[in-house]
Amino acid sequence: MVMQSTAAGLPQKGGRAGEKRSFADAFEPWAYMSPALVFLLLVLVVPLIFGISYSFRKFSAFKSEFVGLAQYQAMLHDKVLGEALINTLWWTVASLFFQFFLGLGLALLLDRNFAGKKLVQAIVFLPWAVPSFLSGLTWAWLFNPIVGPLPHWLYALGLKSEPTNILSDPATAMWGPIIANVWFGIPFFAITLLAALKSIPSELHEAAAIDGANPWQRFTKVTLPFLAPTIAITVMLRTIWIATFADLIYVMTEGGPAGSTNTVATYIYVSAFKTLDKGYASAVAVLLLALLILYAVVLIRIRKALVRYS
Repeated sequence: MVMQSTAAGLPQKGGRAGEKRSFADAFEPWAYMSPALVFLLLVLVVPLIFGISYSFRKFSAFKSEFVGLAQYQAMLHDKVLGEALINTLWWTVASLFFQFFLGLGLALLLDRNFAGKKLVQAIVFLPWAVPSFLSGLTWAWLFNPIVGPLPHWLYALGLKSEPTNILSDPATAMWGPIIANVWFGIPFFAITLLAALKSIPSELHEAAAIDGANPWQRFTKVTLPFLAPTIAITVMLRTIWIATFADLIYVMTEGGPAGSTNTVATYIYVSAFKTLDKGYASAVAVLLLALLILYAVVLIRIRKALVRYS
C-alpha cells in the first residue's frame, strides 16, 4: 500500500512536470552558451552581412549606390586580381609546406629528452610571440644590404652575384615574405603537433619496437595515424590564416615590385583603404571567402574518406 501510494504521487512520464523538466534541460545549454553566441553574432555574423551587402554597392566620396552584380562582373576582367590569385596560391602553398615540415621536425625533436631542451623550446616558440608587423619590419631590414646581413651571406654562399635586396627584384621578391612567414608560423605547428605527440601512449611504440619495427615504421604506423586528426585541422586553419594574411607582405613590400608580391589579401586592403573602393574590395573579399570555404569542405571530405577506407 505504501509503495502504491508513493508511486501514485510521482509525476508520470510524459506528464506536465516531465515536459517542463525536459524543456529546461534542452534550454539549459543554450542559456550557458548565449553570451558566446551573442558575441559571435556581433563580431562575425553582423560584419559578414554588411560586408556582403557592400559588394553590391558602388561607393564614392559622399554617397553609395546599388549596382547589383557589377562588382563581380568587373572581377572577371581584372588582370591584377588574376595575378593576385596566382601569387596567393604560391604564397600559401610555399609557406604552408615549409612551416608544416619544419614544425613537424621540431615537434619530433622536442618530444625527446636532451640537454638544453627548455632553452630550445623557448627559442622555437619565440617567433609566435612577436607581432606580425614587427616581424615584417625586422625581416625587411635583414634583407636590406645596407643594414642587414642576409644579402651579404647569400653573396658569400654564391647564391647571388652581388649583395642586393631580393625584395627589389620581381623574380625573387615573394621569397622574402615567404621566409619571414615560415619563421613566424613554425611555432604554431611545433606547439600543436608536440601536444599531439605527448598524447600518444608510449606502450604502443614499445610494442612496435618489440615486434621488430624500425623507427620509420613506428613513425608511419603508430605516430602518423595518431597525428592525422591534428594535422588535418592545423593544416586547414593555417592555410586559411596564410591566405588572408596581409600584414607581413604589406609591411615588407606593399605588394611590389610590379605587383609580384600582391596577394588577394593585400589587394583587398589596397582597394578598400588606398583607392577607397570599398564595394569592389568587399566583392573580392567575398570571392576569397568562397574559395576558402570550398577548400575547407574539400579537405574535410578527403579526411573523412581516408578515415573510412583506412
